[in-house]
Amino acid sequence: MPGKAPAGMGPVGFLSQMYNKVLMDQAYTTVPATELREHGSEIVNRVAYGNEELVLTRRGKPIAALISLAALEALHRLEDAQDVLEAAAARADVRKRGTTPWEDVKAELRRS
Repeated sequence: MPGKAPAGMGPVGFLSQMYNKVLMDQAYTTVPATELREHGSEIVNRVAYGNEELVLTRRGKPIAALISLAALEALHRLEDAQDVLEAAAARADVRKRGTTPWEDVKAELRRS
């Protein structure tokens, strides 16, 4: 992968950003929702066994995506890894800066 994560961005965030860029630049095969009604099992098989990713459209506008279970699981693992990194960063921030007493938070809320 070219480059490295920008300052303040963890490796998973960087990978996620790069993945999103690739997704946005990629042309997807689109399938009208009416075709899904008529050829549902064939279309599902294309996704499940043919590793296709399809975008369903209604009146020419994208409304949903069909991806394989493996792709969905990979996305969830990526999100989980991002959550772990963000939690670690939050804990590090608390160690560095400390916490705000609850009474101070309530007082700040009353002022706003």
